[in-house]
Formats: sequence, structure tokens, C-alpha cells
Amino acid sequence: VGEEVLLKCSFKSSSPITDSLLVDWTYRPLSGGPMETIFHYQSVPHPTTAGRFKDRISWLGNVANGDASIAILSPELGDNGTFICSVKNPPDV
Repeated sequence: VGEEVLLKCSFKSSSPITDSLLVDWTYRPLSGGPMETIFHYQSVPHPTTAGRFKDRISWLGNVANGDASIAILSPELGDNGTFICSVKNPPDV
């Protein structure tokens, strides 16, 4: 609690990295419920503008190096849950 949390995500692609590459981070609380997109990247980072992680996610990734990591600022116990990183680099997924 209180210390920035790094959520690492690395990927490999058999296709060249282009502006079509998409990164989506989703979250589901421990208590269950629907998955919620908390971060989107396509050419530039697009942090969520609503929900519990608004203004608390920073992009640490470098897609050219196969890195799609993010950080959560000021984490709280209620942030516990499942975080999923999804990378699509058409035609590779």
C-alpha cells in the first residue's frame, strides 16, 4: 500500500512492430464482476479516464523492446484482483 507497483508484461512477436500494435490491460476485482479495461496503448498511451484507476496508471513499456509494462500509483488494498495484459501485433496475436 502506498508504494508504486510495477505490473510487468513482456511479449515476442514474429511480425515487425508497427503502429497497429495494441496493448490492453484489464482488471477484475477479487470480489469478481466484469473485466474492466484500465489501460490502452496504440502508438501512444491511453490511460483510463474513469473508474478506480483514473489518474493512477503510468506507461513504463517500450514496445520496440517487447515491453508493455505499466505502474499503478498509490495502490490500495482494494486494488487487489486479476490484471491481464493483452498484446496484439497484427497479424500476430
